[in-house]
Amino acid sequence: MKIITETSTIDELRELAKDIFVDMVKAVVDVERKVMAVNAELHSDLEALLLKNGSTQKDLWGINLYLDVSSGDFVEFDSMINVRPSQNNRSRGVEDEATRKKIIQLVDQRVKR
Repeated sequence: MKIITETSTIDELRELAKDIFVDMVKAVVDVERKVMAVNAELHSDLEALLLKNGSTQKDLWGINLYLDVSSGDFVEFDSMINVRPSQNNRSRGVEDEATRKKIIQLVDQRVKR
């Protein structure tokens, strides 16, 4: 597992991913602190890492990054940690469009494609 606070490349993510999912990495983004944890079997492990490092639960969202996809399908909004009825998010996706945009912007800042 790794917390990305600066920029990472697809090749760096691919190197991390080779031992778990090969062409995909699970990630959890903190939309307020603008950091991203990557590379675990479960989003909840990445979530715990970020919480331990100062993040707040309400700001964390789970995504998947498909390393061989360069179009809009690079980011998949699908994680059990996203199910939060208290934040009006009742699915594994990210239902709020503004939050999805923040996530995409953060991924674009942190992952050089």
